[in-house]
Amino acid sequence: MSVSLASRLDLPCGAILPNRLSKAAMTEGLATPDGRPTPELERLYGIWSDGGAGMLLSGNIIVDKDHLERPGNVVIEAEPDADMRERLASWARAATRNGNHFWAQISHGGRQTQKLVNPQPKSSSDVQLALPSGQFGQPVPLTREEIADLVNRWAIAARACKDAGFTGVQVHGAHGYLVSQFLSPRVNLRADDYGGSLENRARFLLEIVAAVREAVGPDFPVSVKLNSADFQKGGFDFGDSLQVVKWLEAAGVDLIEISGGTYEQPKLLGVAGQEDEAPQNVAPSTAAREAYFVDFAKAMQAEVSVPLMVTGGFRSRAAMEQALESGAADVIGLGRPLCVDTDAPNDLLAGAADLARYENDLDLLPGWLGFLKRFGVVKAISGFAGIYWFYQQIWLLGHEGRVDRDLSVMKAFRTVDARNKRIMQERRAA
Repeated sequence: MSVSLASRLDLPCGAILPNRLSKAAMTEGLATPDGRPTPELERLYGIWSDGGAGMLLSGNIIVDKDHLERPGNVVIEAEPDADMRERLASWARAATRNGNHFWAQISHGGRQTQKLVNPQPKSSSDVQLALPSGQFGQPVPLTREEIADLVNRWAIAARACKDAGFTGVQVHGAHGYLVSQFLSPRVNLRADDYGGSLENRARFLLEIVAAVREAVGPDFPVSVKLNSADFQKGGFDFGDSLQVVKWLEAAGVDLIEISGGTYEQPKLLGVAGQEDEAPQNVAPSTAAREAYFVDFAKAMQAEVSVPLMVTGGFRSRAAMEQALESGAADVIGLGRPLCVDTDAPNDLLAGAADLARYENDLDLLPGWLGFLKRFGVVKAISGFAGIYWFYQQIWLLGHEGRVDRDLSVMKAFRTVDARNKRIMQERRAA
């Protein structure tokens, strides 16, 4: 049977996605300083719901307030009080008003928690993030008791989101956050049952999945976001990823989103990392020139039957349809285009050929200063400044229901950086 962007997808748990397009998880930074959903989040997700995607994924919902992915994350670290329950429910109502799914991405920053949030974050072990900006502190290894507590927190957050009206959950096991830190042999140097062999390094993730499944029941979608590889020498590679996917399939996961990279090697964002990229043993294809991880998903689909979502780089309808028709992907994830063109899914379903690639025109430095990128700290700041441009578009959508295509990268960078610091000041003063 031919598969198109408009085709429905029946998940193993019995839930049905109305089409094959998903808004990928993107950090919003719109919660209150203490991590509660806001009317701005409702406005943002109402707009995205109207945009036509069959499923929306939230940005990071954090299970520990001291390990934010960024200031302004939603935080669920314990059973929510009445106010939190109502805020979550109101957010879920807005995000599902067009009949689409809305899944909660549940996460923990681990060592990728900025110093302004926590100067001594917890991680799998004490390997510090190798970035020149000095924004990340020396991590402290989690104890076994702390690991067990975090597994329980994931379950509490998942149940709270289900009760609030979310229609699924995703465990964030990619992009160098805490679960990814456990999976990486480069970062996880533990000598106990959570380190060493891949089976041990995957234990934390599989315990979280089991606890979440028990908390939400058999008929509720449970997803995992997983790196196809970290693309770092000595890191989590494609062979590791394929084995973990097989274990996740056996654990009853309904959808696996394939992505890749970490803060040190931000493959998903097309930003150059701090070291040469480690090659992976996967055959390249024409589609991979646009969609970063489609070949990894294709190789996985040859060995597993669990539905796969691929996010990263898709802009042309032709590449999306090729990925679906070839079996490389069951769901297409769209991120940055939806920060500006919020109706992009509707446009694609109506026959649009291409989406804009705004990131090609975003640079902190003018061309004549490009030589400064030879310095590591300048290179890192310049790369992430372009990401801040999209952060500010999300802020404008949430606060004013509009975007600013003419916004300069420098202004976006300065505005978002100042806002992050202000949120943390307000949080400390509370």
